Amino acid sequence: MQIHPMWADYPTLAPELVATLDLIETKIAPDSVPVKEALLQMINAGGKLLRPAYCLLFSQFKETDREKMIALAAAVETLHTATLVHDDIIDRAATRRNQKTVAAQFGPDVAVYAGDYLFVVCFKLLAQYASSLRSVQKDGTSMERILNGELAQMATRYNYDITIDQYLHQVSGKTGQLFALSCFIGAYEGGNSLAFAKRAETIGLNIGIAFQLRDDILDYTSDATSFGKPVHEDIKQGVYSAPLILAMNDDRAAFRPLLSKKQTMQPEDMRQIATLMSAHDGVAKAQAMAQTYTDKALAGLAKLPAGAAKDTLVQLTQQLLNRQN
Repeated sequence: MQIHPMWADYPTLAPELVATLDLIETKIAPDSVPVKEALLQMINAGGKLLRPAYCLLFSQFKETDREKMIALAAAVETLHTATLVHDDIIDRAATRRNQKTVAAQFGPDVAVYAGDYLFVVCFKLLAQYASSLRSVQKDGTSMERILNGELAQMATRYNYDITIDQYLHQVSGKTGQLFALSCFIGAYEGGNSLAFAKRAETIGLNIGIAFQLRDDILDYTSDATSFGKPVHEDIKQGVYSAPLILAMNDDRAAFRPLLSKKQTMQPEDMRQIATLMSAHDGVAKAQAMAQTYTDKALAGLAKLPAGAAKDTLVQLTQQLLNRQN
């Protein structure tokens, strides 16, 4: 099982991430051959495994059962993958990670069942390995917040008056919660106190928000090949992210005629939006906001007990939140 090349810089973590993927693969055994093929393709599509990585790292502050923590990291990753499969159906996305999405390749019916099956795998792993009902409850609460984040995003599609606070509410749910959950479960199931786990959860939430801000910035500064998915597609779908929202705050009337074309927008419309965003410093303002959440995350990490786990968490977070793709 191959993992993303970035983990070559983390030789103590990489074997556990490989074991995480291996375990997920053994757990994928639906009766439907197309669903199994779709899931295995998604799992092996080269995702970065960031959420299981944070789960594993936060579990290293205490001596703990590594088999158990690998299984819980696998639960986190299957939950994440399930949300991606379902997101791609809703967005009618054709590609992810430079490959066809499950929905595009196998159809929306297979994709729905594939995503549902991953939820089953997630909860079976939690039921088998979580030492406390609190972790299962936390997972359920996180799923609710993720869904509410997605619903909030759906409710603001093509809303030209969307505020940055509404955007932050959305990303806190749909992205921040998975990072927060990963850090909480790693810390709590790793044998740390509930107070420590809640600190880890807050750090994870800030990491997740900063990560999504960086992702949205890259949507305006990357090409589709390096980014791994079509750029600017969110605008046509009516999903407005921080760089656009912050630019629109200066002059919404200038953007409205272009955005009102919705899915009929042409390349020239996109170029005009890019020009307006540059004039109003949309990307620069979003970068400043991403830096604020990055600083919050790093400040939280700085207060953790000294040792290899803390050092690796700081290194990974700095690399992740300053990435260019």
